[in-house]
Amino acid sequence: MKNMLLMTASIVALSAAAPAFAADLAAQPVYTKAPPPPGPVAVALYDWSGFYAGINGGWGSSHNSWDFAGTTPEGSHNASGGTVGGQIGYRWQVGQTVLGVEGQGNWADFNGSNVSTAFPANSNHTRIDSFGLITGQIGYGISNVLLYAKGGAAVVSSDYQINSVSPGTQLGSADTTRWGGVAGAGLEINLTPNWSAGVEYDHVFMPTSDVSFAAAGGGTLGNDRIRQDFDLVTARLNYKFGWPVVFK
Repeated sequence: MKNMLLMTASIVALSAAAPAFAADLAAQPVYTKAPPPPGPVAVALYDWSGFYAGINGGWGSSHNSWDFAGTTPEGSHNASGGTVGGQIGYRWQVGQTVLGVEGQGNWADFNGSNVSTAFPANSNHTRIDSFGLITGQIGYGISNVLLYAKGGAAVVSSDYQINSVSPGTQLGSADTTRWGGVAGAGLEINLTPNWSAGVEYDHVFMPTSDVSFAAAGGGTLGNDRIRQDFDLVTARLNYKFGWPVVFK
């Protein structure tokens, strides 16, 4: 009986102490592992890959040297003026290297003339009315900025005239379409997800060509050997089709 009373008293004492012990446990601080530091945030980079089309406009100046019959110098003149046109192309971006191909066609109004040093009663006149460029590109993309160089073939339509100095009567004319080469460079900046704008410089060089002039009254007036090249500075606006942004 005595043992029974001792066990009962022990159980009662433990029951009374249990809430206090539980309270002491609940009051203990809880330690947790610190969260890992934040990783790198994904940054949107512009991808120049894809088809694009656009418009361009600017200024050009052509240098033209004439030699009568290929042997007698008649002097030189610059034919300058405005130009406007369009372009279409495709680019591939691998890392920061951008490769591309482009076709461009422009209307032009480059005009100039000089009095012939061999025939002072006559003036020689050059007008470039259109040209086209077929080029390859290689560039370096820095996010939304593209620096590039280009080169390829050029085709130029020119109109040549021989006029009397006074009263300015046309004595002969010739229309030519000639192939040559082009080299240039440009800077382009992405403005919105699909639109970009830039500036470009090109030098177009044409091979020396013998041009036969038709006389205004019929027949031929003779030949001139004409050397021609010209420089272009244009502003460009392009629209790129597709999704231009990737995450790295």
